[in-house]
Amino acid sequence: MRPKLEHFQLKWIVFFCLITMSEILDITASFFHSTIVVFRYVSIVVLLGIIPFLIVTLKRWVNTEEELMQNKQKLNNIFDTLDVAIWSHDLKTDTLFITQGIEKLYGYESEDFYQDHQLWKKVIYPDDLPILAKRKAKVAQGEIVTSEYRIIRPDGEVRWILDRGFPTLSLQGNLDHFNSVLFDITDLKESEDRYRSLVEMSPDIIAVVSQDKIDYINEAGCKLVGASHPEELIGQSPLNFVPAEIIEAFRIKGVTHHEKSKRLEFQVKQLNGETIDVEMASAPIFYEGRFAVQVVGRDITERKIAEKTIQNMAYFDSLTSLPNRNQFRNHLNEVLNRQLDSNLLAVLFLDLDRFKVINDTKGHTVGDKILQRVANRLEMAVQDDGFVSRQGGDEFIILLEDTDKERAAVVAQRILYEFSKPLEVNSQEFFVTPSIGISLYPTDGLDEESLIKNADIAMYQAKERGKNNFRFYSSNLNGLSVQKMEMENALRKAIEKNQLALYYQPQISLATGELVGIEALIRWQHPEHGFIAPSEFIPLAEETGLIVPIGKWVLWEACIQRKAWGNAGLCHVPVAVNVSVRQFEDDHLIEYISTVLDEVGLEADQLELEITESIMQNLENSTIILNQLKKRGVLLSIDDFGTGYSSLSYLKHLPIDKIKIDKTFVDDIIYHSNQGVMVKTIIDMGLNLNFTVIAEGIETDEQLFFLKKNECKIGQGYLFSKPIPSEQMEEYLLNTNRKSGTPNS
Repeated sequence: MRPKLEHFQLKWIVFFCLITMSEILDITASFFHSTIVVFRYVSIVVLLGIIPFLIVTLKRWVNTEEELMQNKQKLNNIFDTLDVAIWSHDLKTDTLFITQGIEKLYGYESEDFYQDHQLWKKVIYPDDLPILAKRKAKVAQGEIVTSEYRIIRPDGEVRWILDRGFPTLSLQGNLDHFNSVLFDITDLKESEDRYRSLVEMSPDIIAVVSQDKIDYINEAGCKLVGASHPEELIGQSPLNFVPAEIIEAFRIKGVTHHEKSKRLEFQVKQLNGETIDVEMASAPIFYEGRFAVQVVGRDITERKIAEKTIQNMAYFDSLTSLPNRNQFRNHLNEVLNRQLDSNLLAVLFLDLDRFKVINDTKGHTVGDKILQRVANRLEMAVQDDGFVSRQGGDEFIILLEDTDKERAAVVAQRILYEFSKPLEVNSQEFFVTPSIGISLYPTDGLDEESLIKNADIAMYQAKERGKNNFRFYSSNLNGLSVQKMEMENALRKAIEKNQLALYYQPQISLATGELVGIEALIRWQHPEHGFIAPSEFIPLAEETGLIVPIGKWVLWEACIQRKAWGNAGLCHVPVAVNVSVRQFEDDHLIEYISTVLDEVGLEADQLELEITESIMQNLENSTIILNQLKKRGVLLSIDDFGTGYSSLSYLKHLPIDKIKIDKTFVDDIIYHSNQGVMVKTIIDMGLNLNFTVIAEGIETDEQLFFLKKNECKIGQGYLFSKPIPSEQMEEYLLNTNRKSGTPNS
């Protein structure tokens, strides 16, 4: 309404002026030329002629005013939309003009600023007040000044303001006028702060590089190269830390915005000269108005070490550091893929003789050291002629390239010679000999599986021929390997199919002839191959670990049978069961024995465990286990005494009840020139240590007479009874009771 009213008033003012001018013209003309009437008519005509022109001019003026008002309103709308306020202060008249945007920015009414010209300073955040002193100094010099500061709105909200001021100085240098444009940049500042926090606090390296110099680098990047502050690095050439080819790959020089991002792994040189592994990605960006490269990366040194460790674990033996079976197979396949039929290859499969005995008697620590010495010996023997690897356990495989049968035999002979000298571990000498099987490409196989399998078969033949030798594969050897594999598979099913049985052999008091014990002995009746002697399948069971489940079955069956005979009043003597070294190493052995005794209801002193002399080599562990068994009440005896490799003095440390003289020593009473000297020595030693001595394998009266004469207490053997099934053993017990007059329940 106000613009229209102003236009209306303007129209009347113009009209009044025209009338006045016309009257003045008329009076003047009549005063000077009263006789000339034409002047009066001329003034009227002029007045009438000017009126249309004045009307048109007036309309244009009005339209212009309206257009200006519309543009002003549009401009105000734009200012309101952009969170912009304009501050104009005429200091000579102290006149202030402020756009309505000030209310949206500051949260105060416009009138508040008109009433208090210093209000804009009073609401500045206290920490940002020092900005005013710098701002005032520049304004006094007439410089355009840009300031960023925070304000506190009436509702307590803190906002960021960008204040760009334009001072106007008088000729005398005084500040006459000051204009300022105010922007709300809170969102921008918060976004920048978030980005800066992410960049500065990031554990990853973030840097900007352009024109062969570092423009920016964060704290993580400084630590990466060993710098304490970014200023130490900004401006330096990245070539001081990164290889030239990486600079070229990232195209740091001459980069354009069309470049694609790239990711590379490489090594960075630190300030102290050391190198680390990093993974970095690059992307082109604009930085301070020019093209640059932003790189983001991280230290992957530990990851690389872990990858190398995993690589070593996957392809190298942790004990000997030799390539393992995976590495060997990969290498062999690579060689076979590039091999020409005219060139021969040789695969040597090597197994250590008697290593298991040493490992069981001396413990795994000594065994591991021996394997390490063996690996060194093999590398010394083979030298650069072949690729040495550890297959696992005490097995090693060697690959010889571009060789023939004669040269393969020479290498095998060198290996045998190296092992003719003892290995020293813990100031003790050990003689370890290898058995070697050799297969040749392409005669004995065209792929890695066939070559390794046939070399393995030849190795077993070398063992059959007395060990400590080598043997080349031939097709007739394959039957031996197949037979062994079939026996292992059959042995695994023997328990399930009830093919195993227990035979029993009585133990007799040599002084009175009374039954004092019964030994349980395992037998295998194969449905196709018939009776298989324990000497054939027990070593295989030991080798494959099947002896553990078989031993548990034997213990359970023997205790069940002994309980049944006891309930029938047929037997009052303990039953003896053999326990192998492998069983003795089972952490749950004592728990299992206790469970069997409790479930069967058999008294502990009715069970005797016969263990081999070799368990004494791990004296500390053996003493703990045997003492626990002894505390439970189980009887303990050393089987096959004198055939092991331990010191006899160890016996006094173990809670042993009996020792058994091996049959080989009993045979010496008749068939050896020493006429039983070893047997007499063992008996004397046993008596001195208060052990009960048992002699097994007694077959003649001459042997019996010698043993009784030298005060051996107990004997067993074919002279008294061969091992018999449980049914016959029951008849034996009935007959024994009748002869002794013992009633049966």
